[in-house]
Amino acid sequence: MPQIHAATERAGGESPFRLIEPMEAKLVEALPDEPGWQFEPKWDGFRCIAYRSGDNVDLRAKSGKPLGRFFPEVVDAIRSLTAGQFIVDGELVVTERGHLSFDALQMRLHPAESRIRKLSRETPATFILFDMLGTERGFSLLTSPLTRRRAELERFFAAIAGAPGFRLSPMTRNRRVASRWLDRAGGALDGVVAKRLDGVYDSGERAMLKVKRLRTADCAVGGFRYAANARHVGSLLLGLFDRAGLLHHVGFTSSIDAEERASLTARLEALKGPPGFTGNAPGGPSRWSTERSGEWEPLRHELVVEVRYDHVTGDRFRHGTKLLRWRPDKAPRQCTFEQLERPASPGKLVEDVLRPAGEP
Repeated sequence: MPQIHAATERAGGESPFRLIEPMEAKLVEALPDEPGWQFEPKWDGFRCIAYRSGDNVDLRAKSGKPLGRFFPEVVDAIRSLTAGQFIVDGELVVTERGHLSFDALQMRLHPAESRIRKLSRETPATFILFDMLGTERGFSLLTSPLTRRRAELERFFAAIAGAPGFRLSPMTRNRRVASRWLDRAGGALDGVVAKRLDGVYDSGERAMLKVKRLRTADCAVGGFRYAANARHVGSLLLGLFDRAGLLHHVGFTSSIDAEERASLTARLEALKGPPGFTGNAPGGPSRWSTERSGEWEPLRHELVVEVRYDHVTGDRFRHGTKLLRWRPDKAPRQCTFEQLERPASPGKLVEDVLRPAGEP
């Protein structure tokens, strides 16, 4: 078995370790039904690979950027373990009132150390472990099959059982159980991941499969943005009405067919003008949006689109949505928040994982 050697690499900061690029997942529509697969929950948090060698501890995001300064309590928890060296892959999550909170997790990415320290005490993160990449004896598991890596992970977790701040992600090889997990997706769960039992840890490759529970919503188009350096539409800005009749910005869609952009731009420009968004509006700094520009064009409330989305957090679509169809048969005022499915209370799977260590 190959041994892990320390090396210094740059990936948004210095590290005393040779950094491993995470194995990623390819989005598919359904769970595989042939034998030879292991299924795991896809948690709604920050992907993280943690390295330890003596007092050296490094947390790295999927992008390769360091996370240790934002989660000092996790660094301290790793240093407190008796295992002197290891590499584990997992998900950092933050719990509020028994629920995973992506809002609270995002708040940890703060420039002020004093603020981070305060939040680390008030809302400490939990590290949910789902893969073992390096053993306590200093050997790499990257070329070992998943069955071996999972066995090593379970042995490792059994040795640290009761240590605060760590949980073991469940797994199943029963597709029906995994389908029940998928039915709960949308709150604490972001979907289900499938991994080949005989698969190695294919660093940097989309060697896993992921399935998300996708939903649809009818949204009023409250505005649009022009494409960068062009005078045709780049994205539609989506809104939902609250009970007071205010239209709030909830996200965007940019999945517009290229051949339709010119005619759609002309249609939108004919509708330019107030009221646009009468509640929360786009523009200004936002940790949600991938479009930072504050420039957008308001529209009269006349257009409705049906979009597909995967996640709602803080009354916003977490990611960009897919435009499915126009809804000329529906009035914009009918596009309300009531149609969104709210995250349910955690099911037994989530409760079992989030239960504090030591509780029965």
